[in-house]
Amino acid sequence: MKFENLKILNAKEKAELVRKLRLQFGIKKIPGTIIMRGKERIFLFTGNLGNSELKRLEKTTFIERAGVYLGKEEEYGIRLSIEGSQILKNDISKNVVELNEDEARTWMQGHEVLRKNDTTGFVAIKYEDDFLGTGKASAEKITNFIPKSRRLKDKTIET
Repeated sequence: MKFENLKILNAKEKAELVRKLRLQFGIKKIPGTIIMRGKERIFLFTGNLGNSELKRLEKTTFIERAGVYLGKEEEYGIRLSIEGSQILKNDISKNVVELNEDEARTWMQGHEVLRKNDTTGFVAIKYEDDFLGTGKASAEKITNFIPKSRRLKDKTIET
């Protein structure tokens, strides 16, 4: 079994990630250290360990993750996790889709939201003051990425 190492982004690499987030969501800064697992999974670490301590620890033992899962870098942009969208909510100013109550319930149950969109690509999903993650908007719908284990149960369906 081969494990992918954690990669702590240096200042230049972090600046490139912030540049992508600024273009996509208007985000201008990320508080803390950015750690990549593999080529796409992005974690935000704000703990007390320094970069050298994290690297030394990883040489000693396998680290599944360090910090909070912020999102995933994909071909069409960065897909923020629910936590990533909530951590960065005060800086998200572009590509935000605001849902009404029924749409938010549908979204949190893991379904696509059927609606016409002016924006395509990854969008931050918002209901009132809360961000609910990221979806992929097309002209007619927003595709949902909420994992099954995190979805609200539909109580109108008997099992």
